[in-house]
Amino acid sequence: MQLPLDALEARAARSGLAGIPTKVFAQERLSPADGLAMYQSDDVALLGMLAHGVRRRMHGDVAYYNVNIHVNYTNWCNQFCDFCAFQRRPGEDGAYRMSPEQVYDALQSANPEASEVHMVAGVWPALGYDYFLEILRAAKSARPDIHVKAFTMVEIDEIVRLAKKPLPEVLDELREAGLDSMPGGGAEVFSERVRQELYPRKMSAEGWLELAQGIHEYGFKTNCTMLYGMTETLEERVDHLRRLRELQDRTNGFQTYIPLAFHPDNTPALSHLPIPSPSERLRSVAIGRLFLDNVPHVKAYWIMLGIAVAQTALQMGADDLDGTVSQEKVYHDAGAQTPQQMTRGQIHRLIRDSGHVPVERGTLYEVRRDFRDGDPADLDGGPRPDLAQSLTV
Repeated sequence: MQLPLDALEARAARSGLAGIPTKVFAQERLSPADGLAMYQSDDVALLGMLAHGVRRRMHGDVAYYNVNIHVNYTNWCNQFCDFCAFQRRPGEDGAYRMSPEQVYDALQSANPEASEVHMVAGVWPALGYDYFLEILRAAKSARPDIHVKAFTMVEIDEIVRLAKKPLPEVLDELREAGLDSMPGGGAEVFSERVRQELYPRKMSAEGWLELAQGIHEYGFKTNCTMLYGMTETLEERVDHLRRLRELQDRTNGFQTYIPLAFHPDNTPALSHLPIPSPSERLRSVAIGRLFLDNVPHVKAYWIMLGIAVAQTALQMGADDLDGTVSQEKVYHDAGAQTPQQMTRGQIHRLIRDSGHVPVERGTLYEVRRDFRDGDPADLDGGPRPDLAQSLTV
């Protein structure tokens, strides 16, 4: 139960958060200074209480998930990002590129209940423009009714360059081939200092934001992310969120914010860094919900957070667990120890054990099945998710 405002303000005054509960209760926008105070405060529980109040105001007791599959179609990449354990060059150990036929087979053999395929990968110019159209057509040919959510901003930037056509024309052709929405990743953190230090070949923050604006204005929905826990400062995290919020004010194109905790394993240049602690992962979820007042949803991406932390995040601002997933490679190559997938039944138990109602959504948050009246008798079983292992991953 939410504490009264005077009690929250008394607690906030002791932890460097004075005035923030009042703003949250009044639905007043938080400032960058408030954002920095939230990152600096040691009272993560208070942030969670405030964020949960906002989450309940926006979504009640609903927790969303979808039945989805992942296809990481190639790990060939020329971006050479220091934080990435997924990238390979052709001919290296573990390097691969899926043909359109392999994409077709992957979808044909995937969970028949899946309503979404999430397709992201590395950047390799020699693939050519037509390759991207062909893998979209292959996905839609295999599963005509599936929603294809594909290509980060970095991939779209490369696709437009390869096409040598204006962005609207490329988006028309991608849509005709089968593209329905985009995940919106590749932003990492918008600090130019960090970009030059860790991923200088990747597009700039200004380029990412300009491309996202053009995509939103053309009618595509995307998500937005921040990869945190590298070498960025707290001020740089706040600036990243500020820029996302300002773009959302202009376009209203972001559906969901997804804070992504950096996994340093298998990244030689950054393997000395600690993975963000469970409390820091929860803090990032809560701050996302409080600061990004114009983004409808906050996702607790269990693949990166760990199952126990993701479940707790539903009480700290998140309203979405992502989905069942299948064969996710990018974060598992970086050391994620979470399972490759969860069943619908396991997700329902996580949601119900957190005090929420599971609602299966489509990619655009259309309600596919509302389980407020209970789970169906034929809901898939399987062991209860192992929460203990996920406290430290």
